Amino acid sequence: MAKLLIANWKANPENLTEARRLARNTDSVRVVIAPPFPFLETVGNTIKKADLGSQDVFWSSGAYTGAVSVSQLKKLRVKYVIVGHSERRRHFNESNETVNRKLKAVIDAGMKVVLCVGEGPEYRRNLSGARTFVNHQLKSALKGASAKNLIVAYEPVWAIGTGSPDSPEHAAEMAAEIKNTVGRLSSQKDVPVLYGGSVTFRNAARFLSLPEISGALVGGASLDSREFRKIIRLVL
Repeated sequence: MAKLLIANWKANPENLTEARRLARNTDSVRVVIAPPFPFLETVGNTIKKADLGSQDVFWSSGAYTGAVSVSQLKKLRVKYVIVGHSERRRHFNESNETVNRKLKAVIDAGMKVVLCVGEGPEYRRNLSGARTFVNHQLKSALKGASAKNLIVAYEPVWAIGTGSPDSPEHAAEMAAEIKNTVGRLSSQKDVPVLYGGSVTFRNAARFLSLPEISGALVGGASLDSREFRKIIRLVL
């Protein structure tokens, strides 16, 4: 299976000019670029090889102030939608039920959903606890849902934006556990599992070389076009 890179720009960059420049400089096959909502159309019109992703979605359209619907994203040619990122769970109080409803909406629309899961720092040295926590997230997110077009991003919360990534060995163990759990919950027997959490060019090859890991969800490093191009070359 070809490795996949998802560039999660979060609330960056500052303006359309910078967004267009960054998209143009990192446009490549096997790459998904997920800019903030205001830049989706511009980035979508700029890229020629990469796919367009969204950092979030709401499960319905209508009278929901501040929300963006699945149908609106489809009209912008978005193919991938991230749901359940730990920053959404923490800063916006998203519950497992909320993540489940968003996941169902994306899958029902025929788009690819990138489900983020990952344990907090209290489980950093506790593999058994981490497995239990992540399996609960998976079961909650997939309750009553199809796993068609599902991608899982394993992002231990303690590794995101800290400069301290997980060990590739532990990430591979968790990826294998995630595949097994999704297989038990659905007919999806080999769901792609990406690693995310302080991914840089210096450590990306160690994660991407492992068969259990199908790619990477890249945050800060995706905002540096020279750094991200180096990571892209690892998957081409």
